[in-house]
Amino acid sequence: MREEAFSRAIPPGMNRHQYVMFRFRQALVESSGFDLIAMGRPEGSGCYCFANDLLSECMQQLERDYQYIVIDSEAGMEHIARGTIGKPDLLLIVSDPGARGLRTVARIRQIASSLGLEPEKIRTVINRYRSGTAPVDPGAGGPVAVIPDDPAIEAADLAATPVSEIPADSPARAAIRKLAAKITAMKGTG
Repeated sequence: MREEAFSRAIPPGMNRHQYVMFRFRQALVESSGFDLIAMGRPEGSGCYCFANDLLSECMQQLERDYQYIVIDSEAGMEHIARGTIGKPDLLLIVSDPGARGLRTVARIRQIASSLGLEPEKIRTVINRYRSGTAPVDPGAGGPVAVIPDDPAIEAADLAATPVSEIPADSPARAAIRKLAAKITAMKGTG
């Protein structure tokens, strides 16, 4: 959308800002039970300030229309540091149990706190945990969930099938259901 806003002719009666807002709404795919907007990562050179400001504004508009908004961003700190995700009710930092991942968790916590997010709203989810792995302590109350390493997830990935189609009794799926219940309970108390 950023590239289109600067390379395509904007329809008459619209400015670049209105055009990107319009395209953002067009990109929203409505489905039964949830809607989805897939956002890529920046490509090419140039300043992304305009696009980041518009993304922030688009997210604020979505907040008015939806009870829950889940933002699954790329690994790393860019969206938090740039403020494009706003000030979430809950920030889940997902990491594997490795040392590098846990160092990144600590750094993301630090950045989110420096931007004004309360520490109790910054939680960690440990993904792909295997028994026999060293205990995980990401700090600040421990993880809100530990998702076990699950062969069904890897099989779905290799088969290019959605993880929503893994067996209902999958250990990872059961852990995600528990996490969803915790998030719903947190939302009810927050």
